[in-house]
Amino acid sequence: MLIAAPASGQGSITAPVAPHDRIEALDAVRGVALFGVLIVNLVTEFRVSIFQQMLPGPSGVGSDFTVERVVALGFQSKAFCLFALLFGVGLAIQFERLSVAGRPLYWLARRLAVLLLFGLVHLLFIWNGDILTEYALAGFAVLAFVVLPTRALLLAALAFLAAYAAAPALYSINWPSAAALQAHVASANQVYAAGTLAEIWQFSLGELPWLLKLHLAVFLRTLALFVFGMFLWKAGILRRAQDFRSETLIAAVMGIALGALLTGAEARDALDGLGAAAQPLADLAPVLLALGYGAALLSLAQLSATRRFLFAFAPLGRMAFTNYILQSVILGFIFFGYGLGQFGRMGAAAACALGVALYAAQLVFSKWWLRRYRFGPIEWLWRTLMYGASQPIARSARDTD
Repeated sequence: MLIAAPASGQGSITAPVAPHDRIEALDAVRGVALFGVLIVNLVTEFRVSIFQQMLPGPSGVGSDFTVERVVALGFQSKAFCLFALLFGVGLAIQFERLSVAGRPLYWLARRLAVLLLFGLVHLLFIWNGDILTEYALAGFAVLAFVVLPTRALLLAALAFLAAYAAAPALYSINWPSAAALQAHVASANQVYAAGTLAEIWQFSLGELPWLLKLHLAVFLRTLALFVFGMFLWKAGILRRAQDFRSETLIAAVMGIALGALLTGAEARDALDGLGAAAQPLADLAPVLLALGYGAALLSLAQLSATRRFLFAFAPLGRMAFTNYILQSVILGFIFFGYGLGQFGRMGAAAACALGVALYAAQLVFSKWWLRRYRFGPIEWLWRTLMYGASQPIARSARDTD
């Protein structure tokens, strides 16, 4: 979702948001969150089968083991939680902006429908690790919530989060046996590394029922974070960040401290003694850490000493949709058999270095592109399909940062 302040006045809803109307701190947080998403996807999904992490892994030391542990404890799930929170913020911002011309729910529904189309294309033909389809469906599920008052949004977010935490005790998702997972991982190593485009596509489609279970396991969490993002915007916490500096700093400290404590305890199996409360606490740890990360980044945006460095990531955040799809295309070529075939062969440390290099290249590309154009290319196509008319993309002399 576009992260920008609602347009003032009675301008056209199709008019792009002027750079000076954007909230650059939110763009920057989104850009940083995209780095976490890239590293997690690269280390745990493009490099190896996502189902490999469900099997017992080798223990030990070394750069690969260290990178895998850092990604698992510090980034996995947390980056996606932060991204989901920002998506909810974007829904609330777009609702306010679209309200200027009336029928905001209609236009938001069209926006989500186009996102669903993009997500399905990405899921079925580019990479089955897609998150866009889930976000579009979750957006439809909470669309009506955007009209609720602030207090109701907070209560709804807490209710969704409580349902997510309680879900394992109410119902279970049947996962394949360890033997079936082991066999599947072995097949994935063979097909993704050396298969033809047709073989990889067929195998990728065959994984969808298993991947659906992963999405179902976190769907309530996604709904909770979407609605909580709406709350943060409607409550004015993000649009008037300077008025909530103390509260944001407290949220950063508490979120990171509690989230890290629970994450560390889970890693050491220290939560097992809590019985039925162990799983809900483990499930809430990534949410707390993500909220802490987001609050910490917003706190840094309030400090003159760190603002300039943080805002350097804003262009990448403004083009997050384009960069996310580009990552899939590039990494698919590097790891799959129709390209360089590095699937199952590249170590975690090398993959992390590759991710840093790719992210840096995308940052340079995003800055270059946005000096010339108002949107990223896929963001432009999203707007064009949403409004049913080609949108102006070239920057004019009035578009000054």
